[in-house]
Amino acid sequence: MRHLRNIAIIAALALVVAAVPGGGNAAEAVLTAISITFLAVIAFAVFQAYRSQRLSIMALSDRQRGLLVASVGLIVLMVAGADEMLETGLGALAWVALLAAAGVAIWRLYVDAQTY
Repeated sequence: MRHLRNIAIIAALALVVAAVPGGGNAAEAVLTAISITFLAVIAFAVFQAYRSQRLSIMALSDRQRGLLVASVGLIVLMVAGADEMLETGLGALAWVALLAAAGVAIWRLYVDAQTY
């Protein structure tokens, strides 16, 4: 019974989006609001991680700190440009490669920071 109720709710929402004039625009606005909220939560989590690890970050060498900032900046740019880059096969390959490179750089910095 619960599954039928959930399916009916989804069907009603789909009917509103399909049948009501401007329903597609409303759905797009809701999706945009959810996306902005999600990105704001991620930004807040990164800020909190920075605040809790400030001493560790300042203990890194200038080269390591610059690489950390560049890697985080690259991740932010990849998230911002995902729509355009993922439209083509080569763009998607470059997007994945750049994200992987930033992740590997951050991981290597972590490993180097943990060794004495």
